This record gives sequence, structure tokens and C-alpha cells, in this order.
Amino acid sequence: MPCSPEILDALKQHCGEMPVSEFRGQTRVIAPQAKLFEVLAFLKQEQGFDFLCDITCVDYLNYRGATDRFGLAYMLVRHEEWERLIVRCMLNEPDLTVPSATPLFEGANWLEREVWDMFGIPFEGHPDLRRILMPEEFTAHPLRKDYPLQGRGERHNFPVLRRGQA
Repeated sequence: MPCSPEILDALKQHCGEMPVSEFRGQTRVIAPQAKLFEVLAFLKQEQGFDFLCDITCVDYLNYRGATDRFGLAYMLVRHEEWERLIVRCMLNEPDLTVPSATPLFEGANWLEREVWDMFGIPFEGHPDLRRILMPEEFTAHPLRKDYPLQGRGERHNFPVLRRGQA
């Protein structure tokens, strides 16, 4: 269900003009990096978006027509009306840091850890930002498009776990 125009108007009044689009019934806004936390806080505290169901990232390196390197996406749900809203934030190197959403949504903790681990997006103020999928010794972020498909040889340095050992 697309997000109601009243919520988008309130967001515009509170946080300023932001690009809004709709695709297949899903509404998304693109928040500036500097206002990301403010937008998420307003949507939770003032508009009733009480559930953060996912945080993910897209690497647009070499993507046709792309002007930004990374696109963070926060999927919010408002259970009262079963509305969904996607908040996107476009990031470019070298400034990839965004504020952590864990003070607003406790569930952001592991989602942000996964984005950090796979894409190398640091979340400022995260209570425990460490790898969640890759070994701590791993130094790269494997879902970045500039990471080689065959790896960089680092897997040969990790211990091999056999079935029943894990």
C-alpha cells in the first residue's frame, strides 16, 4: 500500500523537500545523509512507523546512469494502517558514515552489522559494530562490486570447518 499523502506532507514540513517516488505500490523517499536520523526519528515518533523490518544496501558501482556509489534502504512499517515506507539514503566515498538507527529501533542492531560486514558502511553510535557473517580476520567487504568474485586469497588463511565441527 502506498504511503498516505498526509504523512509525506508532514515529513516535508518537518524535514524539508525530499525526492519521493512510487514503484509497484511502494513509496520511497530519499533522505539526505545529514538528515537521515532526523527523518527516521520523525517517522517513528510522530507518524507511528513502529517497525523497521529491514536495512539493506545496494552498490551502484558502474551501474548505468548512477550518480551515487551506495544506496542504503530502510524499510519501515506502520502497523496501525499497514503502511510501508522505504527511506533511502545515497552515499559516496569517502564519507560513508551514517548515524545508527539503534536508538530508535532496537532491531537495527543486527541489520546494521550485516550492512557493515558486507558493504563497509559504518554506523556512527552503533553499540556493537563488528562482523556478523564473515570472520573477524576478514578485512574486505564482499558485496562491494569492486571485490573480486574469486576473492583475494584470504579464504585460504581461514581454518576449515568440517560437518559436525561447527
